[in-house]
Order: sequence, then structure tokens, then C-alpha cells
Amino acid sequence: MIQFRAASKTRTTQERHFMKATKGNFGYVRAERRRRLLLLAGLIALPAAIFIAGLLINHTTQNLLTVLAVISLLPACRVIVSVIMIFRCRPLENEVYERIKSHEGSLSTAYELYLTAYEKSAMLEACAVCGNTVVGLMRDPKADLRYEENHIMKIMRANGYKCTVNLLTDVNKYIERLDSMNAHADSLRADFHYAPDDRYPDLEVEGLIFNTLLAIAL
Repeated sequence: MIQFRAASKTRTTQERHFMKATKGNFGYVRAERRRRLLLLAGLIALPAAIFIAGLLINHTTQNLLTVLAVISLLPACRVIVSVIMIFRCRPLENEVYERIKSHEGSLSTAYELYLTAYEKSAMLEACAVCGNTVVGLMRDPKADLRYEENHIMKIMRANGYKCTVNLLTDVNKYIERLDSMNAHADSLRADFHYAPDDRYPDLEVEGLIFNTLLAIAL
């Protein structure tokens, strides 16, 4: 079973966690914003330094270093797109995370997954997997929950995994579902059959479904 947990008891520890958080962990959006901004700053600083060096050496912008500086900006342009995308993601509030965290139990859980599709995208603020059952929290009023549920199930079927998906908009109802899944975890994990994936022999279907959820998120 794969579980993603973020143990943060003090503000200092929590801040360090945000900086190191990886996809699926609470704090990922904040950490990724910092990482991408720092990357963008570095990719802009290098062309700027080349341009300034060319200007100081040649006393004109019409030199080969200016051309090199312009070409060097291309990677920065690509990163700008990713920066815009990550700032569209709304991070989960600390208070909500702390409420949910205490109800994780034995479930495989993840946070702040920005699901992308051709037609629509939405922020899956929290999700849990038990067996082949997926439940998620998606509070964005603009999100099309039925579309996102079908999108996730379609992706799972394409990878050979059958699962049921239920997305909720209310934190209290989501926590209730977590408690219910924990109470019936043994039966949820036992009441289905699946063919193991030879590519991932060490993972059960729960881990395979979880890995796929992470893979389709930004």
C-alpha cells in the first residue's frame, strides 16, 4: 500500500515540508510554486547576464552575445507556461488538511492533485484509495464532478484497472466517507479480483490505481 502523509507539528517543520513536498503530499502546490519561480528566475538571469556582458564588451546591442541571450530566453518562455499553470492551482488550507489527516487511517491518501484533461481541468484537493474505490474532495464550484469522475475511471480502464470514483464537495461528507472506508477497509480490499500488472510486480491494485492518479496530475 502507498500512503502519502505529511507530518508537521510546528510551523518551522511545516515550512521545511512545503519546500520538500512532492506530488501527492500536502504542501506540494506551495513548494512547486517556489521551485518554478526560482527556476524561472535562473533562466531569466542567465540571458540577462549574457546580454549585459555583450553590451559592456561591444558598447552596442548589435553583437553575437545579444543573439545568444535571445535564444537563451526560449527555455524561460516554456517555464512561464508551467508557472502560470501552477498558480492556477489553489493549495489546500492548513486547517482543512489537519481535519482530514486525522481520519486517514489505513487508506492510501494524497493531496493537491491538479487533474488535467483536453476539455477540462480541476483541483482534486484530497483523495483516498481503498482497494479499487476512490473518493475525492473537489470544492471548486466551477468543477464538473461527473466529468472528472468519468475522466478518472476512463484513464483507469485504459490502464487495465477497474475502479469506482466518487468526488465530493463538502469536507464533512468527505471525512465521513474516509471513516466509512476505514471501517470497511478489509472488505473493500478483498471483494474484488484483478490481474496483477507484470510491470509493477510489487504493487497491488490499490498502489497501481494510486500511481495512475499521480501520473495524470500536474
